[in-house]
Amino acid sequence: MILYNKFLRFLGFAIIILFFAGNSPAQTNRGTINKKWKLVWSDEFNYIGLPDSTKWKYDTEGNAANWGNFEDQQYTIGKLENGRVENGKLYIIALKKETEGKKYSSVRLNSKEAWQFGRIEISAKLPDGRGTWPAIWMMPGGWSFKDGNWPTIGEIDIMEHVGHDLGVIHASAHSKDYQWQAATQKTAIISVPDATKNFHTYAFEWDAEIMKAFVDDSLYFVYKNEGLGESKWPYNKPFYLILNLAVGGAWGRTKGIDDAAFPQTMEVDYVRFYKQKKKK
Repeated sequence: MILYNKFLRFLGFAIIILFFAGNSPAQTNRGTINKKWKLVWSDEFNYIGLPDSTKWKYDTEGNAANWGNFEDQQYTIGKLENGRVENGKLYIIALKKETEGKKYSSVRLNSKEAWQFGRIEISAKLPDGRGTWPAIWMMPGGWSFKDGNWPTIGEIDIMEHVGHDLGVIHASAHSKDYQWQAATQKTAIISVPDATKNFHTYAFEWDAEIMKAFVDDSLYFVYKNEGLGESKWPYNKPFYLILNLAVGGAWGRTKGIDDAAFPQTMEVDYVRFYKQKKKK
């Protein structure tokens, strides 16, 4: 019995070691990142309350125009029920709640910083309700919805997902010549079957010559600068980050909206931006 108990203790210890080993970050990729990139901005969401106002601002400018995509939500400002930080995470919440004439409410956050080239990582768990359209994306610094010069100005989509097509993650780049309304955008998809159940790292890297998108360690989108001018590559300038959870819209509502699924939440564990280290 003594030997059996010792064996059980040993077995339990071994299982614990294997568990943590199996759930640790991929060392090869992280080691490469640490060598190549320097962290210059982050939000680890290690506080409680509204999103940090020194890092984020609310965007409601396109509410009246349904954001140009026939979206069904009203984005709000400073409402904990739509956007709050607790338990070390940011919660972006879409509610079925009448708000200023719209059937749903949600939140859209823009980073106050804008960056020209680098690597950005967002760890997130996505909503699963039919009719939801969460996005992690970037627009040029200083741009606002009222400017009305999309897509000439350029747009970078790090992650888009729609609730009627669970687990399919999209990354895209839009410009004057390459954009979704003409079905010419530069884009790619990857299957992440547990995207709505577990956190994954959505990462994006770009410089003057190339852009890349990853989910965790998987590279699935590459777009190289063709050298054909701004109409195809308007990305050599600072871009800010946008986190939002839309409801409906031209894409999100393709197969209807499941009202019974609300509230719906996109959870964000962290946002980190890196600049490339200078070579010695």
